[in-house]
Order: sequence, then structure tokens, then C-alpha cells
Amino acid sequence: MMNEKTLKHLKEAFAGESQANRKYLAFSKKAEQEGFTNAAKMFKAAAEAETIHAHSHLKAMKGIGTTAENLKEGVEGETFEFESMYPEMVKEAEATGEKEALRSFTFAMKAEEVHAKLYQQILDNLDSKDELTFHLCTICGNVELKPVDKCFICGAGEKAFKIVE
Repeated sequence: MMNEKTLKHLKEAFAGESQANRKYLAFSKKAEQEGFTNAAKMFKAAAEAETIHAHSHLKAMKGIGTTAENLKEGVEGETFEFESMYPEMVKEAEATGEKEALRSFTFAMKAEEVHAKLYQQILDNLDSKDELTFHLCTICGNVELKPVDKCFICGAGEKAFKIVE
């Protein structure tokens, strides 16, 4: 059994490394837009390094189970987000008139519900050999199993979707 303090530290480190990964990827995208190729590449390299660290911490805390266990955890996590976490955030953003935050929270909340359903669908059919195609809306994070003309969450057109390989 792992020491409680060590487990706490691993969880904190995992969260920090995960956040740094996402932040550095956003920084890289901005650097690319501004024409700073070396900065963009360094941010991407650091983001990859943070992913290595995060995966190592997750493995050390025994946070990776079987695919079925991981899918169940995915369902639970996404369900918590769309049922409990985001509704409070949406309510607060509405009350304070923070339109950009409200949009961000609302899109995420609706997409998380879709993700939970898809995780459950895959879990329920885990032994199926049918290969699915996932179409990701690059605006709001919605995932569809078939091409669509318009995202039901954010209204983006079909060009906003990309196939996830």
C-alpha cells in the first residue's frame, strides 16, 4: 500500500504536468500563429515531456486499469463533469455575465455528456470488432460517430469536424 503523502504528491504532480501539457500546446499554437517557429517547437517539445511525466506519475499511483476499468472511470468522470461540476460553473458565469466563460463551460458540459455515452457504448460492446470512426468538433469538443452537417452543440459546420485516428 502506498504512503498517503506520496499518493497525494503523485496526484498533485499528475495534475500539474497534465495542465502544463495543455497550456504549452496552446502556447505553441499561438507562437505558430505569430510566426515564432522555434518557440512553437520548444513548447511542443515541452508539452510532450510533460505528457511523459504525467503518464509516469499515473502509472506510479496505479491509475491505469484494464480497458473496461478505464472506460468505467471515463463514464464516471464525464458524468460527474456534466451533472455536477459544469452546472455550477455555468450558473456562476451566467450570474456574473462572463459570456466567454459561460460559452466555454456550456460547450464542455454538453460535450462531456456525449463522451460519457460513447464511453458506455464502447464498454457495452467492448468485444465488438466493428471499427468506429470518431468525428471531433474542433470548436466545442463534441464527438459524433457519423459525419454531420452541423454540430448540435455549437452550431459549427461540417468543416469544423476532424476524424480522430
